[in-house]
Amino acid sequence: MDWSDSWRGAFRIELRAEAIGLAWRGWPVLPGTYPAGARWAGRNGAQNEGPVPVYQDWARRVGMEPDQVASCWNGRQYTLLVATGHVVDAVEVGSELGRRAAAALRAAGVPVPIAATPTGQWLFLMEPGLGLGAELSSYEGITLHSKGSWIPLPPSPFQHGVVHWRVKPQVCNWELPHPHIVRDALLAAVHDEAIQGAAARGASPQGVRLQPV
Repeated sequence: MDWSDSWRGAFRIELRAEAIGLAWRGWPVLPGTYPAGARWAGRNGAQNEGPVPVYQDWARRVGMEPDQVASCWNGRQYTLLVATGHVVDAVEVGSELGRRAAAALRAAGVPVPIAATPTGQWLFLMEPGLGLGAELSSYEGITLHSKGSWIPLPPSPFQHGVVHWRVKPQVCNWELPHPHIVRDALLAAVHDEAIQGAAARGASPQGVRLQPV
């Protein structure tokens, strides 16, 4: 994206408003590094593929009040990060698995907040504390963001776009789902992916068994 001064100013204002709104709801908001050309700016020495918290002692700042959050975005277009493991956990998957899991959730009639990044990752938000379970945790490409981690939320800027909602929290009335709901949808998506892959190879779907990587 062309991050001109006018774009930067507009995103800073929007990011600030979203950050304040989440802080009022009790979500642990943190400012994160932001794209500056081919690198991430906002913290000395930060060399990452995505945004990281601006403050080295970010874990001690979890739970900032809305006025404190507002002051963080007064001068720069920091990305909007939320510390996981407190109010929210998230499961990160690739876009193909994300679409399958979202379809399983729609079929079950259960709305779940889902964010997507410009790098093709989908984030399924849920209540914290219960993890992925043994079967999902052994598979490559599925990452749990819990205590000690964070996630970017809309409208955080990346080098080639912005984080956006696939399903907004308002659809769920800001009520996060129980982890079992997300886990069941992801398991269904993983099984469906395995069956589709077997069919493409000419194997019998009945003979498909999931193997951890």
